[in-house]
Amino acid sequence: MPVLTPMYPSPSPDGKVQVEGGRGKQYNRAMLLGKRIALIGAGNMTEALVVGMLTAGVAHPDELYATDILPERRAHFQDRYKIKVSGDNVDAVRHGQIIILSVEPQVLDEAFRSVKSVLEGKHLIISVAAGYPISRIMAHLKAEARIVRAMPNTPSSVLAGVTALSFGPRLAEEDQQVARIIFESVGKVVVVEERLMDAVTGLSGSGPAYVYLMIEALADGGVKMGLSRQVAELLAAQTVLGTARMLLESGEHPGQLKDRVASPGGTTIAGIHKLEEGCLRATLIAAVEAATKRSQELGKGTADG
Repeated sequence: MPVLTPMYPSPSPDGKVQVEGGRGKQYNRAMLLGKRIALIGAGNMTEALVVGMLTAGVAHPDELYATDILPERRAHFQDRYKIKVSGDNVDAVRHGQIIILSVEPQVLDEAFRSVKSVLEGKHLIISVAAGYPISRIMAHLKAEARIVRAMPNTPSSVLAGVTALSFGPRLAEEDQQVARIIFESVGKVVVVEERLMDAVTGLSGSGPAYVYLMIEALADGGVKMGLSRQVAELLAAQTVLGTARMLLESGEHPGQLKDRVASPGGTTIAGIHKLEEGCLRATLIAAVEAATKRSQELGKGTADG
């Protein structure tokens, strides 16, 4: 996964805010109040989740416990978010009722082995490791294990991400709701069958890179036509942001919204003609397909390892 520079807002003092990119509602603190959450691995996604949960008011700092092998990451979380930190995964799991595993897939086996002795049926296990199926998680745990597999994307770092969730076979409705609440704190949530997680990776997981490329190309076009780089990038990025918001809030088909912009014989339809000549639509479809297939290949490699 590419390294990103997080852009995190400071949590609000009262812990209740409207989360941009979420469902546009205030979270009820009582929904998760008293649930102790252990976060194994204090990387960028864990930081996004900590900020999201604190900002939305679904967890309090004294309910969160993050672990990491790097002392500087532990110090960062403790100083900035005032949560408990440690290098001891076992102690964190003993503390937690909800265990969020946010480590690289290749080290997740070792992480499970290190905490297996203290994992119990009372724990809700949430894995954010890409390409690591629920069946492999279950192999490390007792039969009554409660498991969620999650696939968030990098815009979660600005609380505007989207996360796909798949649920294990023994998951109660209350556990499913808890998982939704946690990830709604950093954006929107969809629930999919686990077999579709590779397609999620190819679309929303890799999608931010596709959109960055499109924004860069649009800005280059503006620069070619005489705009300054700064102005061109702002116009391109804000156009993408506003367009996505219009689509989500209207609930209309993107083709209908496109047709409203493209008047007969106008500038927009002339531009669309060039995009169709360049096979933009087919290229994006092919990109999602290629990324999905690559995710499937990497998943098989992880399973073999």
